[in-house]
Amino acid sequence: MGKILRQAVENRRWELINKLIAFGVYKKDEQHLFELSLTDLENEFRNFIGDQHPHSEIESIHWVKKITNLS
Repeated sequence: MGKILRQAVENRRWELINKLIAFGVYKKDEQHLFELSLTDLENEFRNFIGDQHPHSEIESIHWVKKITNLS
């Protein structure tokens, strides 16, 4: 069972590393992604996605036209 768990953790690590590299993230605080633990990689990915979310900034939503009568 331990071998299966280790393999699952390693697969998840590589999945997150590949996703972060695809977004252009190669290091975190002078550490390469390959040196980070699974927890650190998940936190880094979560923070990166949160920063990139289109509704995370105040000016991201713009009202174009207000419809008052739908009939």
